[in-house]
Amino acid sequence: MQSTVTDSDGAEAVPVHLNISLRKLALLPPIMVAPEMSVRDVLRRVDSNDAEAAVVVDGASGVPLGIVTLRDALRAIVADECDLAGPVAGLMTGGLVSLSADATVHQATLLMFRRGMRHLVLTDNDGRLFNVVSQADLYGMQSADSASLINAILSTRNIAELATQSAAVRRFATRRLAAGDGPELLCEWISALNDLIAMQVIDLVEGEFELPYVPWCWMVFGSEGRLEQTLVTDQDNGIVFAADSAAQAAELRLGFLPFAKAVNVALDACGFPLCSGDIMAGNPAWCLSLDEWKQCFDDWIAVPEPKALLNATIFFDFRPLYGNEELVAELQDWLLHRTRGNTAFLRAMASVALEQEPPLSWWRDFRLDGGKEHPHTLDLKAHGIRLFVDAARVLALDHRVLSTNTVERLRGLRNTMGSRLPAREVEAMAAAFYQMQRLRLQNQVGGEFPDAANRINPDRLHKLDRQILKEALRQARTLQQRLQLDYLT
Repeated sequence: MQSTVTDSDGAEAVPVHLNISLRKLALLPPIMVAPEMSVRDVLRRVDSNDAEAAVVVDGASGVPLGIVTLRDALRAIVADECDLAGPVAGLMTGGLVSLSADATVHQATLLMFRRGMRHLVLTDNDGRLFNVVSQADLYGMQSADSASLINAILSTRNIAELATQSAAVRRFATRRLAAGDGPELLCEWISALNDLIAMQVIDLVEGEFELPYVPWCWMVFGSEGRLEQTLVTDQDNGIVFAADSAAQAAELRLGFLPFAKAVNVALDACGFPLCSGDIMAGNPAWCLSLDEWKQCFDDWIAVPEPKALLNATIFFDFRPLYGNEELVAELQDWLLHRTRGNTAFLRAMASVALEQEPPLSWWRDFRLDGGKEHPHTLDLKAHGIRLFVDAARVLALDHRVLSTNTVERLRGLRNTMGSRLPAREVEAMAAAFYQMQRLRLQNQVGGEFPDAANRINPDRLHKLDRQILKEALRQARTLQQRLQLDYLT
């Protein structure tokens, strides 16, 4: 991404990531104008500040009423539809689509994609104007093929065409990988484009059903929930809906399930295979009311037996995709209150996270497996990426870090863990994580074992990549040692 974010202590800015809060973006102050100000004066202010837009704000409440862009003003002037001496209220675009400043860059990006918006107004919790974010602030990887791909996805009106666009996303990612794009940006954009496809699928399928008239939201879990998808990914999703009682929840579930199953089938047709563990919204077990989801999480936390801990590694990385996001925000807030300081549960989670050690032998070479089918290999996902994911999840749950993305979880821990997890160590771990993702992506494109896309033979790596992989695994070991000290010593 092209923008930067500033740490809360004013330290040096770091690159924007899709899971970052919009509030942390280093944006210029917005141009705020009163509705009675003349169009001419507004345009002068915009031009003198080298800006692109001004927000028309109610003077008493601070609530945004509309937006005026240079682009729209120019069109109105050329069409002789603009009175430069008249009030700007007559030129502004009202009926604003706004977003909370606490939303993520990813949410803003998807909203702007789907609405074809160049500027998005951000508001504080009280509805007052916070700032304005533009496409230039958010969009990285701007290229002709990415723009045409996004437009093609958004204009598609049937599942068969969406399946074609899904394949195009994989080809696009392969080209960008070959062109040298970094794994962090690439994984985020794979997730963003896959989200667009999934949202289009839900849009199309929803039109075929008469859904219950209650708030609901489609949630995603696992790597999709963490914005860490690569070129090989299946489905992990569920539905949360509002219900006043267990009886009403059971009735509403019957109304949602046919729709959810149809979405799962359509996603499968678009290249997102059905989950082998049936963790999908079409399964009644994962189409639940908000209270039922809370009860599920509560049961897993209260009795951290093996099955509950396995579920925790999948379901605790959830985020909203489509629908009423407030339901998911409430669930996330409740979960972080429930897990923080819960010693028994966190200790059990830490034990699971430490079951898999980095595949390094005592003489600093690799420990390999794979059997006869994939001899002399290691699994970069299970024996590499997972080490970071599982450890970061435990720490994030304990320290109330809202992010689900692994690297953003680690970065979010710097303020709460201090010297126990210094910023330099965090960035070293982040770099190690993304180098491992790069090797995964390269292997998925042209690996030795197409049927095992995450398995890699270290002997076939370039000498430098072998050394990078070893160092990345050592960083995973350092993170695990932190977990050992905090929860099991």
